[in-house]
Amino acid sequence: MSDAPHLLIPLAASPAPGCQQTLKDLPLPHLDRLLARLSQVSKDSGEETDFSPPHERALARELQLPVSHGGITPWAAWHQRQAEVDSAGDNAWGYITPCQWHVTTDHITMLDPLELQLTPDSSRTLMAIFAPWFAEDGIELSYDTPTRWLARGVAFEGLACASLDRIILRDVRAWMPHSQNPEHARLLHRLQSEMQMLLYTHPINDARAESDLPPVNTFWVHGAGRLGTPAPKQSTAPQMPTTLLEPAIRGDWRSWAEAWRALDAGPIAALDAQVAGGAKATLTLCGELNSLRFEAQERSFGQKIKSLFAKPQRFVDLQNQL
Repeated sequence: MSDAPHLLIPLAASPAPGCQQTLKDLPLPHLDRLLARLSQVSKDSGEETDFSPPHERALARELQLPVSHGGITPWAAWHQRQAEVDSAGDNAWGYITPCQWHVTTDHITMLDPLELQLTPDSSRTLMAIFAPWFAEDGIELSYDTPTRWLARGVAFEGLACASLDRIILRDVRAWMPHSQNPEHARLLHRLQSEMQMLLYTHPINDARAESDLPPVNTFWVHGAGRLGTPAPKQSTAPQMPTTLLEPAIRGDWRSWAEAWRALDAGPIAALDAQVAGGAKATLTLCGELNSLRFEAQERSFGQKIKSLFAKPQRFVDLQNQL
């Protein structure tokens, strides 16, 4: 892969009416200048129902990992390879995120795992409660971060699962994992139900309630699969600021606009200065459905003259393509 700088921006736009209205009055001068210097080289089209959002597909492509709309990129296995835990790619891994499902008569909504306010200690305590149940099905859990554990087991082989960025604050029933081996998917569905029953009256949630913390009542699995042998070559990851993600998922378009202004004045302005100085660079803008990739390319004298009279590309004119 090229060593040229690559800026990959998740949820740069959304079809949500609040986002569309916000963009009409959101000046992004550095982004508009940068787009005028770049050429669009590709578009990755998808659907809002894809298990893998556009920014994950774009990142996987850069890292030479399996790319799919269907949630089969083995992010957990790749993480272990980066940590030199599983460099040969011999094991299937998955991420386990403890979470809360809010159940009503017609929805099962995934709440944001960050709202659980898990600490390293409380997360490890919770994992110790989950671990024996997972072990009975041949799954070994290990701690990674408060909201993410690593899981190793054959159940994650060929498992398609939706990204957390897809399901937070949405009904999980349309996003449940499935597998080439139906037994693997059924195993994980059963574990999710067993954890709900276990945690319903568990003392750990009584203690959380006394501290005004929301209960944990199940988990989400994501980033599952096996790297395989030989594993993909080491690749330089693009710069991927995630400051637009959380406000976009929550529909907080005022905070999203503030995050965009900071990106425009920071990483976007820096990349524009590099391109203006003649450097090669790549910009990938991702939305809910699609992503657009732009690159600085050599242009002929005639193309340069033509560009002087062409209408400059502006982000507000492109955002409907995301």
